[in-house]
Amino acid sequence: MVRISVVVVLSVVLVQLPLAAQSDPDILLIRIVEGEGAVYPIGSRATRGVTVQVTDETGKPVDSASVVFRLPDDGPTGTFSSGNKTDVVSTGADGRANVWGMQWNRVTGPLEVRITAAKGQARAGTVCGLYLSNTLASPEPRTAAAGGWRKHKRIWIGVGIAAGAFVGVAAVSSRGTPSVGAAASVNAPKIGTPSIIIGKP
Repeated sequence: MVRISVVVVLSVVLVQLPLAAQSDPDILLIRIVEGEGAVYPIGSRATRGVTVQVTDETGKPVDSASVVFRLPDDGPTGTFSSGNKTDVVSTGADGRANVWGMQWNRVTGPLEVRITAAKGQARAGTVCGLYLSNTLASPEPRTAAAGGWRKHKRIWIGVGIAAGAFVGVAAVSSRGTPSVGAAASVNAPKIGTPSIIIGKP
């Protein structure tokens, strides 16, 4: 009896292992839901972060997939809240994983967050592009904006001068040229006093 029960237990375990392996997806798809193209001031901390969704080939969300977020080693970059350049997050029931709170360094320019997802033997990867800017700290954009305003101001002044000249020409023309009624009366043919001549037929 003991030998039979051991065989039954082993058979149950062997049956359950293939079923668990079959639950892993054959293909993973990873999609950026939030964060693509975000611009952060240099030296700031990310308050929005990056969110991705992992699905299988049918579009069904994949739960408990491991998602690795990696920041560049140098250039425009930063560190995650752990102080490292790599962070690992598991997807929830909706297939989503989120990372935020990155502390950015003070180097301006574009940066790419490399993202990989894995579950079982399936893998997927993508890149999320961000940008670190010194726009808020540098006077150069304001100077450029002021230069643009001065340029537009010159254009508007030129338009105003041209409009004033046009109005002046119109006023002079209106004084020097008779009106339509006056012109008609000056150039109209004149008819003299009618005369009647009586003679033989």
